[in-house]
Amino acid sequence: MARTESAMLALGTPAADFHLPEVVSGHKLSLADFAGKQALLVMFICRHCPFVKHLEHAIAALGHDYAASALGIVAISSNDAVAHPSDAPASLAEQSRAIGFPFPYLYDETQAVARAYDATCTPDFFLFDDERKLVYRGQFDGSRPGNDIPVTGIDLRRAIESVLHGRPVPEDQRPSLGCNIKWLPAVQV
Repeated sequence: MARTESAMLALGTPAADFHLPEVVSGHKLSLADFAGKQALLVMFICRHCPFVKHLEHAIAALGHDYAASALGIVAISSNDAVAHPSDAPASLAEQSRAIGFPFPYLYDETQAVARAYDATCTPDFFLFDDERKLVYRGQFDGSRPGNDIPVTGIDLRRAIESVLHGRPVPEDQRPSLGCNIKWLPAVQV
């Protein structure tokens, strides 16, 4: 299991647009579909990564906890599905249904969206304010597979609560840690 940290995109970076298919419904969603939300959480996750598996039920719980709030949530998988078939859209749809994700789960086949967000690992979390400026990027919490720290989501939840209550998000943020995104092979010219 390769350990890769978040690239820690600069705070204040605008949210990159996307137009991607949702794995359960097949409908395409874009950044504009979250207009009117006070904050937006963009998560890069997948199915096969042990770091995501460690958090996936807590990620679903976070989604349920904020379902009726002013927080928009979207998950995106950008892994090479040819090399990692468990990260193909049909498999991601199974994951979404099995875990009970209450948010859209999108597939980034070209990996252009992952590159636009400077996503490097799964899971990788990006929280944007009402102007769609980055206010938090980093870990869900300090729990990792095998470290015996309970999964609480405390770091991300504190950031979300700060944004939703009009308070500044602390800039002391720790990188997420997970598997590297499984990039498509480079095209040889």
